[in-house]
Amino acid sequence: MKKIIALSLITACVALANPYAKCAGCHGADGGKAALGKSKIIKDMTKADFVASLKGYQDGSYGGPMKGLMKGQVKGMDEATMQAIADKIAK
Repeated sequence: MKKIIALSLITACVALANPYAKCAGCHGADGGKAALGKSKIIKDMTKADFVASLKGYQDGSYGGPMKGLMKGQVKGMDEATMQAIADKIAK
């Protein structure tokens, strides 16, 4: 149990230090993977579309089968963080 807690804390710290780390887990290091075989390829999205989709996940106005999972991933994410991730991965 202690190992699980320690691993969870390490993962959370990495995600806070590098917000894209949360994305890379499902979308791949370069954003070229369809998360769980269901999502769009995020590296092919424009920066504007990427940020708009994250905002849509936050307010519930965007998303298909992954809507519930993504809402938790973007909860509390501010626009500056969204833009920083978009600058790293989107076109």
